[in-house]
This record gives sequence, C-alpha cells and structure tokens, in this order.
Amino acid sequence: MKNTKSVDPTIRMLPFNPGEWLIFVLCLLTFTPTLIWMWDRWFVHDSYYSHGILIPFVSLWLLWQRREELREIEKQGSSVGIILIVLGIIVHVLSSLVRVYFTSGLAMLVVLMGMVVYFYGPNVLRKTLFPILFLFFMIPAPLVVIANISFQMKIFAAKIAAGILNQIGLYAVQDGSTIKMQQAYVMVDDICSGLRSLISLTALGSIFAYWMKSVMWKRVVLFLTTIPIAIITNVVRIVLLSFIAEIWGPQYATGLVHDVSGFLVFALAFVLLFAASKVIE
Repeated sequence: MKNTKSVDPTIRMLPFNPGEWLIFVLCLLTFTPTLIWMWDRWFVHDSYYSHGILIPFVSLWLLWQRREELREIEKQGSSVGIILIVLGIIVHVLSSLVRVYFTSGLAMLVVLMGMVVYFYGPNVLRKTLFPILFLFFMIPAPLVVIANISFQMKIFAAKIAAGILNQIGLYAVQDGSTIKMQQAYVMVDDICSGLRSLISLTALGSIFAYWMKSVMWKRVVLFLTTIPIAIITNVVRIVLLSFIAEIWGPQYATGLVHDVSGFLVFALAFVLLFAASKVIE
C-alpha cells in the first residue's frame, strides 16, 4: 500500500516566501516614477501630505497586528488576481504617459490587491484590504483639486470665525479670506484653510473606525465625523489667533504662536475624535 503523507497546512500559509517578496518588489519598481512624485509632494514646502511618509509604516503595522489571523488562513491563490494586476498596470502606463500620477498611485493599490489575490486568495485579501486601502492616504490629490477645496474651505472658515468674533464682542468683518478688525486683520491663507488637518484627520479617523468593535454603519458615521471636527477645530484656531492679534497685536499671532496653535488644535481634534468614537460605539 502506497504511503501518503499529509501536508502540514502551515506550510501553505503566510508569511510570504522569498520568491513572492521578490515579485512584489519588482512590481513596485515599475511604479518608481510615481513613488518619486509622491516623495516630492510629501516634502515640498507647506505640503498637505507631510504625513505621507508614515502611511506605509502604519499599513505594515496594521498587517503585523493581524499576523496570527493571516497564518490561520490557507493559501488559495486565484487567477482572478491576474486581471487586477493587468488592469492596474494598464492604468499605470496610461497615467505615466500623460503624467497623471494620482491615478497611477491608485493603480498601484489595484496591483497590490491583485498580487494578494493571485498568491493567497480572496480570503486573505479580505483580511488585508484595509491596510492596503489605507495607503490611499499617502497619494497626494491633484493640485487643482487641492487648490479648489482649499479655497472653499478658507472662505468658509473666515466667514464662521468672523461671526464668532462678533458674538464675543470683537468687531470683525470678513473680506474674502481676510478677517478685518479694528486693530488688526488676519488673512486665512491656503495652508491655514484646514485642508491639511482634514486630510490627516480622515486618515486617523479611518483607523479609529477600523478598530471600532461595532456595526459598519457606526464605523462610517465615525469616519464622517472627521470632517466637521477638522472644520470646527480649524475655526477655533483662527478665532484664537484673531483674538490674540486684536488684543495684543498682530506680531503675537505669528511665528511660534502660530505654529504651536496648529499642533494644539490637532491635539484637540484627536481628543474630539476619540470622544466621538466612544459616544458612537
């Protein structure tokens, strides 16, 4: 009688073998122009995506948190992954030809998902989908989109801040993105529109929603709360700086005070987001 040995299923489980890692790396190398573009946008002066360099490390950490679950899933690679890989590469090539690197960055995520499906199967993709999609927050939006949203946000923030200043007894008139008071005026420029906080906070909010032990609709609600929280905290910052400029002089609302207020407001946004997660949960 022929002796057959059962194959230990752990042999077919994660982590990746060296050959698969090599293919992953080679596929990513095809996106070198896109990665260089991202790097430049992350470190440009007054970047909206200065957090971008941290996003891949957070995604890897999220995967590491689920390593035990991933080891328990048997590899069942699917040829459907090839479709995603080919589709992503086509979009990447077309995007590179016209130098639209934003869509190339999205194509990179499609290729990553395709490789996961091809090597490990849809069950593994379901477990790793959020860490992969989280990489979206490292892909800078097109400059024309940034400029348009930033313009709308700074006009809105200036209008709300001027109204609050009048309510607390300080005469203020909004003129575009400028708040004119009796002794000083404060200009809400693009970098102070609140868009930078909104982008960073949505990334943070997605992690909060991912960790929340609750039904999907509550997770979505928590994620959406990042929008009003980012807007409210930015208005608080503008009101604070306007108050300082009017009472003590414009020179006291710039430099260190201006920069520190940005960190304090983001800390406030973090606290509000944490409180919202507890209330919703």
